[in-house]
Amino acid sequence: MPSIPNKRYKKIVKSIRYLFSGEFHGSIMQPNLCLALAGTPGCGKTTLAEIFSNNGANIISVKELALQYDCLGNIDLEDEASEIDIHKLVELWENENDGLVIVDGHLSHFLDVDGIILLRCNPTKLEDRLSNRGYSDHKINSNKEWELISGTWSELLEFEIEVPIIELDTTTQSSDDIYQVISEWIDKKMPSDSIMEQSKVAIDWMSQ
Repeated sequence: MPSIPNKRYKKIVKSIRYLFSGEFHGSIMQPNLCLALAGTPGCGKTTLAEIFSNNGANIISVKELALQYDCLGNIDLEDEASEIDIHKLVELWENENDGLVIVDGHLSHFLDVDGIILLRCNPTKLEDRLSNRGYSDHKINSNKEWELISGTWSELLEFEIEVPIIELDTTTQSSDDIYQVISEWIDKKMPSDSIMEQSKVAIDWMSQ
């Protein structure tokens, strides 16, 4: 009988634990679960992560992990942010925390997680949000274009990332309401179609 690679074995055990167990933290169930909180900058990841933290979740940022595992490079002068060697980080990092873990970052969907929360925002609204942050015109336009073309979905499809995904529009919906929707999704064991089927009904700003 062939042996199961250690990392894969741990993931199987963690999935079984999630399906059959969980502990209550206040009124919110905190299963042993690691979720990526992904989406274009300005879609509301940080605000939502704070709500999860206030409800007992453990929040980890991709940038913190990159620093910890020496995967942070030089600052890209055009992007105005440090480059992250996500391929190296994928190889090195594995979640070993119990409870609900949220990995916050626009590259978080590449990591070894149990599911993905993908936040979206209308590009026009996104431009306003990034402008209020003081982003340069180049950075605003780059992120606006990425959101317009559904860049994260392109990566999910290209790398065949088959984990449960929930996509949510943050353009007008409050972060508290979005948190409730995600909590219900988790309680229902994260129902999700295949990546290909979900991509067919994903938010398409260019058709609106």
